Amino acid sequence: MSKKQTSTIEKPPSILSYVKDIPNLLSLSGLACTILAIYFAITGLYAAAMIAMVWAVAFDWADGLVARRLKGRTATDAQFGGQLDVLIDIVSYGVTPAILLLSYGNFEPLYLIAAFIILSAAAIRLSYFSTYGLAGGAKYTGLALDNNSLILVFIFLLEGSISHDNFLIILCISTIGLAILNVSEIKTPKLSGNPRNVYLLAGYTLGITVIYGLQLL
Repeated sequence: MSKKQTSTIEKPPSILSYVKDIPNLLSLSGLACTILAIYFAITGLYAAAMIAMVWAVAFDWADGLVARRLKGRTATDAQFGGQLDVLIDIVSYGVTPAILLLSYGNFEPLYLIAAFIILSAAAIRLSYFSTYGLAGGAKYTGLALDNNSLILVFIFLLEGSISHDNFLIILCISTIGLAILNVSEIKTPKLSGNPRNVYLLAGYTLGITVIYGLQLL
């Protein structure tokens, strides 16, 4: 290769340059919420964990919404953001529910099986989506992972009204059931692509925050 050809090769941007991208900042904000959710789940402060989980979903939806409307983003910016989103999703919607179940089950070895199923389903689901994308360009194959958190924070509202052991059974069945739906062949709509659903999520997030926030007082 000649010196002239070498000089025309574009040098890739620095790794941290992508942090300045607003959608990526929103993705990282969601990751921060996820870390808080994991921390609170491990320490047994489940109401705080639920708040963090639902805000992680809100930031996840926000990054895609902003990315679609932000002008001047290149194809490389979009590719990087997509990869970042997928990696954060495995933590938010795979690792977090698994740790939540393990913590509520007092880290008994028996629940490692369920945790493995949850995390494996999330990894398989994300790998499939990265390979094939939306079915017909409009629907997901299998239940989208963000639904896991939205459903679990709602189910957790029952936690104070029934015994620990009974709720643990409900939580275990629910998480495994969601994992099965994640890797099923059902077709589900892309909820985050509908402006009406964005408003619904905003209301749901605020409602969940208030309900669990009052429990923390």
